[in-house]
Amino acid sequence: MHRTSELTTPPFPSPPARRALAEEVVVVLALTFLASAVFAIIDLLSAPLAGIRVSVYANVSLANQLASIVFSLAPVALVFYLVRRNAEGLASFGLDTATFPREVAWGVIGGIGVAAVGLAIYLAAIAAKINRFVVPVPPLGHWWTVPVLVLGAAQTALAEEIIVTAYLIRRLEQLGWAGLWAVAGSAVLRGTYHLYQGWGGFAGNLALGLAFGYAFRRWRRTWPLITAHLLVDVMSGVGYIAFRNHCFLHACIR
Repeated sequence: MHRTSELTTPPFPSPPARRALAEEVVVVLALTFLASAVFAIIDLLSAPLAGIRVSVYANVSLANQLASIVFSLAPVALVFYLVRRNAEGLASFGLDTATFPREVAWGVIGGIGVAAVGLAIYLAAIAAKINRFVVPVPPLGHWWTVPVLVLGAAQTALAEEIIVTAYLIRRLEQLGWAGLWAVAGSAVLRGTYHLYQGWGGFAGNLALGLAFGYAFRRWRRTWPLITAHLLVDVMSGVGYIAFRNHCFLHACIR
């Protein structure tokens, strides 16, 4: 009797449901030309055309900030779409909400610890002149500065922890990577895309990636990591706003 090999790949589900197709179109366009179209509209409305002397939409900075945040979440939407399309379930990526309140509480505790260690590494790297001084806030002096700071922190936390931690580590494991190598690969990627800050940014985020990767493999939960990341970014921004004129920060910049 002929036996089908266990390695045979099952056919991709077809045809997809109407709702899945609509979601796919939105995600693909958000990752490509829909974002370009929205920013082009904002650009058109932000300055007068020939013969017009009045700006139609003056508060272009806020519009750009919000549009950037929304479209930066498109890769996160893609991950959720692929997980549902593959019928894997959010629990396998630590994204179900069965114990959400408890996980947020653990994330707050972890975020305070990460913030303290991260600040020490960052200031030491600045003092050693191996890191750039990073301004972790949107444009200052607006009523929306802090709300956009929080929204931007949420966007970054969701994108990095869902994609770089949960999604990437699980996929690397499925590709046959040993657990520790999957964590290391995720951490190196995290450190590398922070190299614009300098070597301190690389080292600090490499360490953070290793810690978060270990936590994900140990408990298979992602919401605590998202919460901790969100808290760290908000604290960094609020701290900068509160102490930006302090002589210590000016000494760090010099």
